[in-house]
Amino acid sequence: MQLLSCFPELIQRKTDILLLADHFIEKMNYKYGKKILRLSSPAIDMLMSYHWPGNVRELENCIEHACLATTDVCINAYDLPPTLQTDVTSGTSVLPEGNSPLSTLMDSYEREILSEALRRHDGNMSAAGRDLSVSPRMMLYKIRRLGIAASN
Repeated sequence: MQLLSCFPELIQRKTDILLLADHFIEKMNYKYGKKILRLSSPAIDMLMSYHWPGNVRELENCIEHACLATTDVCINAYDLPPTLQTDVTSGTSVLPEGNSPLSTLMDSYEREILSEALRRHDGNMSAAGRDLSVSPRMMLYKIRRLGIAASN
């Protein structure tokens, strides 16, 4: 046990979090036959702001959970375990402060989905809309309402 105390905690080595996450994604791809390529920006933000009391083992478990939860080639914030999404003590809560947390959560979720679709289609709103089965008019409305830059 004395040996473990000489290593810094994961929270003190933030630069290692993404390297380890990528390693665990590769490991889970092999283990479960998945083809996950990356983490979304909101997922990266959540991983980087979490306090990691369980250190590397907890990070590996979180990535495994996300790999099993996702059906995409990208791990999104909503694929991560609820402990990362609602940890108020560490400041990583996705629950907003205020009176309408559900509408804010839904907007955040919708913003992430639309941004990812735009990114996949190089900012082409028509192609992203077709991919999501959304009319061009509705796509433009949602992009403007959520403040998304179409050039994602």
